[in-house]
Amino acid sequence: MTDKPLFDQVALVTGASRGIGAATAHALAAAGAHVILTARTAGGLEEVEESIHAAGGTATIAPLDLAENEGIARLAAAIEGRWRSLDILVLNAATLGTLSALPAFDAKDFARVLTLNVSAQAALIGAFDPMLRKAQGARVIGVTSGIARNPRAYWGMYGASKAAFENLLLSYAEEMRNISGVRVALVDPGATRTAMRARAYPGEDPATLKGPEVAAEAIARLAAGGFDTGHYLALGK
Repeated sequence: MTDKPLFDQVALVTGASRGIGAATAHALAAAGAHVILTARTAGGLEEVEESIHAAGGTATIAPLDLAENEGIARLAAAIEGRWRSLDILVLNAATLGTLSALPAFDAKDFARVLTLNVSAQAALIGAFDPMLRKAQGARVIGVTSGIARNPRAYWGMYGASKAAFENLLLSYAEEMRNISGVRVALVDPGATRTAMRARAYPGEDPATLKGPEVAAEAIARLAAGGFDTGHYLALGK
């Protein structure tokens, strides 16, 4: 017997080497899940894995550049070869791109943002859909931003990618609603002390922001509890 709500479940967290992704991996592991950590930086993943193990949890690292779709397929094949199903998929990885006026957009930069924030997310869902369907009540949780629903000057590149990301996940939610137990939720962390936030607001005092563990705890609660598919959670400031 265990009092851990995610005992014996398998979770995959993208962008898990730092910030909200790393904090989420810790929270899920503390709740009993075996967490698969993926990000581009192997060193950061190793640090997160070691700290999870030190706290009594379990984790596996899988360094991966999500912009390479073939890599996503290989990752899914490797995970499916070890585990029958995937209970939790946290889509956290994203890139900010350049904050600029729309006429000044750099086409290559915009394409890179769309590749990671939209195309790679679609590839992840496609690759792991069979494993998600095999789980009992799998949860897919996407980390979004309020900018997706509230356009702001100079944020069009990132905002458009997050709006597309939300539509992508909510479409998947509707596709799964009546044919499987897969449930989908979106979490908007609000102003959070992360490297991306520091880049977007270089003059901001990070001490005035909530830590990434706040979003992580909310994601872990969603993963452990019940919610209607298509659920949207905004944590605010």
